[in-house]
Amino acid sequence: MRNLLQFIARYSNFLIFLILEVVAFILITTTHQYQNSAVWSSANRFAAGTENMMTTIGDYFCLQQENQRLAEENAQLKNLLMEQANQLEAILERDSQYVYAQLDWDYIPAKVVHITTHKQHNYLTINKGLRDSIQVDMGVVGKDGVVGIVSAVGEKYSLVVPIIHVGMNLSCRLQNNNYIARTQWNGMRHDEVTLQDVSRHVTVNMGDTVVTSGLTNVFPEGIIVGIVAETEITENDNYHRTKLHIATDYKTIKYVQVIRNHTPNQVK
Repeated sequence: MRNLLQFIARYSNFLIFLILEVVAFILITTTHQYQNSAVWSSANRFAAGTENMMTTIGDYFCLQQENQRLAEENAQLKNLLMEQANQLEAILERDSQYVYAQLDWDYIPAKVVHITTHKQHNYLTINKGLRDSIQVDMGVVGKDGVVGIVSAVGEKYSLVVPIIHVGMNLSCRLQNNNYIARTQWNGMRHDEVTLQDVSRHVTVNMGDTVVTSGLTNVFPEGIIVGIVAETEITENDNYHRTKLHIATDYKTIKYVQVIRNHTPNQVK
């Protein structure tokens, strides 16, 4: 109490000035219409700005939930499209003399919780496992294309071998001519693999799209793998030396879908 009285005594002139200023401000704003309107307008702008800032902060912290919801909706849409494709294929099978191999796929959304991109044997860890019906050798895709193949499964988490793994070979095809090839990572760049087994007589151009071949039951046919970034062949070469820019950005990937194939006897 003594310190408070000493503070008031020391700054009494300033405190009196401050009180008079406040009183004068109140009198002016309450007795003059223009000043009153200006004060309320400024107060409303401040309140609106504060509310907008709080809303922005709240939206930011809700982004994770929103992204998870969008990932689940995306998986549901893919499941619906696959169901419709299967129904159409069943109709074609009934009405045709040929037998169509109906592949029953669905998609399980998952989140990437850990990833490496700088090692020779890179892995992704996703937050889905046995309790979510994940199994070894299931294909994994992202919003931009192929991600990898499930290699190990726990109760709640699974390991995924990405394309950028020295032991990973992915069956694919050149979209413009349907020529079958495979990918191979050289352990260097995280956004680039080589395209193997493309014979010299095959036309390969920069910008060509490479997609999954559909020859295995791990991935449906036609999912993008990457784009031809560089290709060359010399007189003595039997195969093209082709570099492929991977469609999936492993540095930024957060959400994936695990592809479940209900067809028995899966083939890698």
